[in-house]
Amino acid sequence: MKRQGGISLRNLIKNELIKIFKKKTIYITMIVIFLLLIFMNCMFKYANNGSEYNYYLYNEDYIESLRNELKTLNPDKSSDVTTYINILSEIQLSEMMQQYKDAEWKLAIINERISPYITERNTYQYGAEKNETQVEEINKQIQSLTEKLDGNDWKYFAKEDLSQANQQIESLYQQKEKTEDTAQLKNIETELKTAETEKEIAEYRLNKNIPYGSDYLNRALSELQTANMNLTNYDSLDKELEYQEKLEYNRYLEAQAESRYVLDTGMDINKTDSLKGILQDFYAQFGIFLIVVIIMIAGTIVSEEFNKGTIKLLLVKPYTRNKILLSKFITVLIMIVFVIIVTLIMQILIGGILFGFDSLADPVVAYNFNTNTIQEMNIFANLGIQTLMQLPMIVLLATLAFAISTIFSNSTLAITISLLGYMSSSIINQLVIGYHLNFMKYFVTMNWDLSIYANGALPYMEGMNMNMSILICIVYFLIMIIPTFIIFKKRNIKNI
Repeated sequence: MKRQGGISLRNLIKNELIKIFKKKTIYITMIVIFLLLIFMNCMFKYANNGSEYNYYLYNEDYIESLRNELKTLNPDKSSDVTTYINILSEIQLSEMMQQYKDAEWKLAIINERISPYITERNTYQYGAEKNETQVEEINKQIQSLTEKLDGNDWKYFAKEDLSQANQQIESLYQQKEKTEDTAQLKNIETELKTAETEKEIAEYRLNKNIPYGSDYLNRALSELQTANMNLTNYDSLDKELEYQEKLEYNRYLEAQAESRYVLDTGMDINKTDSLKGILQDFYAQFGIFLIVVIIMIAGTIVSEEFNKGTIKLLLVKPYTRNKILLSKFITVLIMIVFVIIVTLIMQILIGGILFGFDSLADPVVAYNFNTNTIQEMNIFANLGIQTLMQLPMIVLLATLAFAISTIFSNSTLAITISLLGYMSSSIINQLVIGYHLNFMKYFVTMNWDLSIYANGALPYMEGMNMNMSILICIVYFLIMIIPTFIIFKKRNIKNI
């Protein structure tokens, strides 16, 4: 009898799958997703990822508008002088950046090093306290820096940074030896860490041959500097960190480790215009497509039987109602796996054609908070972990659509409510976190994405853990599925 029961359930599931794949809507939906994948991959490939300095300052029309505005101002009038200096400085900066726009490292130097000199020169030339001697000195400084630009000597600036950092460190150590006051010593330690960060940045530039600019290596340097400074600030606090501060601290630890990995290996781990980069964020980029298809299947698989009247034909067969409903729910779970696999295959093919398959050999890099180390992982292993982490959310949304569809026999209601639940989940979570609504940590949307626990990361709120989240997801699942089976079993279908 058990064998017959297993066979009958298998047959029911087989029949349900046949019904689904006989529908044109499933194929139309997958074709639409295929086209959307092509569109999004093209966007990733051809989107403008130009230099951060390639903006309006190159626009001659903008510079001309500044010149026209400057003509309306009189530097001899106290009410105009500040605006005159600012606009003149911007014109001169823009003209210089336009002159060197073909070399990004030069733009970075102009923006960061020469720009302050330009403003200072104009202040001494047109400001209340005019000083021709200072103007001449500043012009010499600008001329000296411009010569380095013309000589393509970006290392000069890095060596200057390194020299200044070493001098600062030496000076601070001397101060430290002479200081006994605890508060002053603490300030010196903070300044030392800042100077050591500047030294580290300069050494990375020189050792790894990284010119100034805005490419991924320069972004890594900037993120490393920011992370180091913020970690130093947190370490200098004379108190135990609050939970939100711990979250911030961990984020800076992660940024610090990942930035150093990028600089040490030369690998752009955040590159989005590659097949690996897109797959690394597969659920973040394409999760909505999966959810829509799965909710559509789960939200119609039962209600359509009622709406078309075919439920009577199904119930007259020698199967219990529980077995019939169970077969439909198992079919939904099978379709979840099917939709995920098919979408992944489509993305790999489309992404491979547009970007090439070479990036699949590159590892996925993540910071492990348990060991405080960087770990590397194969992209397909990473996809497997991503899928497991996202399954509770996908299954719960499918169960919600399935339950509403069964209880109310209304496909539109089932699909609409489930999609609204998915789309509003991030807003709900942000409100809960922003307003510190601790009691809401037991709400399903706070717990159904297990990726918040990846690599030992701290969850949204204190007191949450993976076991608790899994248990909460199970409870919500049972709250939805048990009444569904009870109502379906007792439902009167005579008038359908």
